[in-house]
Amino acid sequence: MERARLTPPAPGRPRPRARARARGPVAALLGLGLLAGGLTALALGDSASAATTAALGSNWYASAPYLMPEDNNPPDAAAVMDATGQKAFQLAFILDGGSCQPAWGGTSAISTDTTMPAVIQTIRAKGGDVSVSFGGYGGTKLGQTCGTPEATAAAYQKAVDKYQLKAVDFDLEEPEYENTAAIHNEIGAARLLQQNNPGLYVSITTAGTTSGTGWFGQQMLNEAKSQGFTPNNYSIMPFDGGFASGAAQTDALVKFNSLLQSTFGWSEATAYAHEGVSMMNGRTDSAEYFRQADFQTVLDFATAHGLARYTFWSVNRDRQCTGAVDPGLSGSCSSVAQGDWDFTKYTVRFAGATPPSTPPTSSSPTSTISATPSSGTCTAAAWDSTKVYTAGNTVSYAGHRWHAKWWTLNENPSASGQWGVWADDGPC
Repeated sequence: MERARLTPPAPGRPRPRARARARGPVAALLGLGLLAGGLTALALGDSASAATTAALGSNWYASAPYLMPEDNNPPDAAAVMDATGQKAFQLAFILDGGSCQPAWGGTSAISTDTTMPAVIQTIRAKGGDVSVSFGGYGGTKLGQTCGTPEATAAAYQKAVDKYQLKAVDFDLEEPEYENTAAIHNEIGAARLLQQNNPGLYVSITTAGTTSGTGWFGQQMLNEAKSQGFTPNNYSIMPFDGGFASGAAQTDALVKFNSLLQSTFGWSEATAYAHEGVSMMNGRTDSAEYFRQADFQTVLDFATAHGLARYTFWSVNRDRQCTGAVDPGLSGSCSSVAQGDWDFTKYTVRFAGATPPSTPPTSSSPTSTISATPSSGTCTAAAWDSTKVYTAGNTVSYAGHRWHAKWWTLNENPSASGQWGVWADDGPC
């Protein structure tokens, strides 16, 4: 994710970019009732059998942590559900696959993808559900290419229909949210989806700063006001660039509340009821460290003030790294000492539930996509700095298997970072 700036860039100056992630009012949200639904037949594409699930309460969509089932050594969602009690996940991310067509990660068209329907079916078969996040850090967003709010909404509607979604998230940050036309399209699309899909839960996630949000975040809020659009919540990401603790994060939430009040004319309580937080567990892109105690600090604040959402990036990272506890930034582990799924349990508590006291013994987390070799021998060819790689190409490097997300040349996999071209599929 990208971090917002407090002021617009000066004409002619390059735009510095500080990275941040691509993420209930317990009693209050529980009192809001269930989203429209009931037992619904969920057609997940021609290749997936139908599943049925009862609509979840909005408290679960408000607590759904981000999960990437196609990148960063994805865990088995069913095992995470068993171990934590979490019922919902925020699947990330849908981007433009070309010609205003939705695609997972910008490369896997939703019309042909088979991984996501299988993951969704597994979650729903256990009584859970998913939300889908549009945007995130990197790649080309549909709001940048579709031309109008109507065309953008039509592209997103394909995902709503295919996966029978009851909840969606618009993750609006750099570089897209510096594009006025693109943000007009995204906010317009969110408004149209809300209008055309009664009961749809819609969250807006944007960059956070120590002042709440920056100049472009405020511009996004102004756009929403001009269109008369009110989502279920506006959530900020208070990490990267000046956040050293949970206390610093809650201070940013207080300041963001003031921005919501001044922009929309809300009272403090109304603003908190439309405000959310999306954190990053463990080590962040700027080498901040948020541990379990920090998540507890923010959880206490969220429940005390009736925040509308409490989530984090990401479930893929919600486990301790093997070997050195902190090997550096990773997309598949947290770089802090922890038990598996410690951070997910905080979102469960926000939803008003109690996580299991002991982990289940019947299953253990495994990848939801093709497994990496377990023999300790890398079967993929070694990474070659002189070779061009394209999306889907696999290599071995430093005892891990990696796959390219897009075209690359001479980018070292281990130096790529969570948001780089290489996704770490785990040890060979």
